[in-house]
Amino acid sequence: MKSPTRHPWLTTFALTLLLALTAPAALATQTYKIDPTHTFIQFRISHLGFSILNGRFNEVKGHFNYDNADPKKSNVSMEVNTASVDTNHAERDKHLRSKDFLDVEKYPKATFISTSFHEDGKSGSLRGDLTLHGVTRNVEFYVQRIGGGKDPWGGHRMGFKGQASIKLKDFGIERDLGPASENLYLDAYIEGVRND
Repeated sequence: MKSPTRHPWLTTFALTLLLALTAPAALATQTYKIDPTHTFIQFRISHLGFSILNGRFNEVKGHFNYDNADPKKSNVSMEVNTASVDTNHAERDKHLRSKDFLDVEKYPKATFISTSFHEDGKSGSLRGDLTLHGVTRNVEFYVQRIGGGKDPWGGHRMGFKGQASIKLKDFGIERDLGPASENLYLDAYIEGVRND
């Protein structure tokens, strides 16, 4: 009895087809570790209605998942060391770390964990639970995807910027800075390195 004729090209075609069908699902969601040296959590608040005080937090860590096929499945988780607050003035930073404001001894961390993401083109909105000063509130960031691709070191990076506005009193920070200073504006510039 003759053995059935084998067609190597048929086997190759079948394997190629299988990879083509399974690869997009496997690569759709990509995890990125936040690069703390290229990530900036900044804030702005009016100083008595006369000027704008700018500051930042120097220590941040976390990760985000980005789903190319279905961006709404994307999410982010971040943690900030509140004692790393920096407004370029030592005495003011000491005051911000005190019980009047951040109370860093009692609340050493601020966190943000996303609950939803919507993207239209390269911009969208990111909602999530921000925990600050021991209080958790759902806030919305207006987000723009800056870019993504290979870096010079053989890795793959992606970056976003986001903006949000919060009221300090909503987070239990009762220090009265006047009506012009009720809102604090957050500017987040996040860059991540993909886990390959």
